[in-house]
Amino acid sequence: MEPLIKAEEVEYHYPGPSGPIEALEGVNLSIAPGEHVALIGPNGSGKSTLLKLFNALLLPTGGKIMVGGRTTSDSSLVWEIRQDCGMVFQNPDNQMVATTVEEDVAFGLENLQLSHEKIRARVWEVLQNMNLSRWSQHAPHLLSGGQKQRVALAGVMAMCPRCLLLDEATSQLDLQGKTEVISSLHNLNQQEGITLVNVTHFPEEAALADRVIVLYRGRVVKDGKAPEVLSNEQELESWGLEPPPAVFLNRELKKRGMPLPENLITIEQLVNQICSWK
Repeated sequence: MEPLIKAEEVEYHYPGPSGPIEALEGVNLSIAPGEHVALIGPNGSGKSTLLKLFNALLLPTGGKIMVGGRTTSDSSLVWEIRQDCGMVFQNPDNQMVATTVEEDVAFGLENLQLSHEKIRARVWEVLQNMNLSRWSQHAPHLLSGGQKQRVALAGVMAMCPRCLLLDEATSQLDLQGKTEVISSLHNLNQQEGITLVNVTHFPEEAALADRVIVLYRGRVVKDGKAPEVLSNEQELESWGLEPPPAVFLNRELKKRGMPLPENLITIEQLVNQICSWK
């Protein structure tokens, strides 16, 4: 299967007062359609920079990024690339532009100059899929944090992207808000086949991905299935990262004689394993 996103020897340097500041160096990776990928790493590792390169918000200093077979460095293709890869940022308030939820979700479609009938049908479909239809006439700024982030997601999904790029999209939410957004993202990935690339510093959130890519000092240092990457405490700690809470709990239970497998990385997996004993 042809990759949806591909990075080849990608470098990116930010301008600095004493010369360029290296953010990424020699990054090679590919992401297939329908994958759920978590990008993790310590602060300053280049996670958000890489995500912005995928969306052509930034252009590589060296190497190239391909999205759907199109190079992001070709300015004539940027619109098509951003239609393929919609981006959701950390603060949903920064993405609110209208006075009602319905108008906010419709904003992008109106810029495409679609007919009123098509806009209305698409907005209603997305609001229902995101469980937001009851708030369609509410002011976005009066919603909870989780609801706001779902509105931001709905506005991007109305544009029918193939991929969602999530830049710490749950970091400012409380537990309930985070649960709402993660549930919506899971449904989009599993039911609609939307590719998810999620930059997160929450190990328990990364554990829900199919694949985890670790960035450290601008380089990819690990790329593999989530259980393989996140169950290795020693490796994660060497990069300044923590494993998911389930990995700590698993270790402590094994010390007390419980025969648990090594690769349990979510609390749900741990509970299911324990409940399966007779």
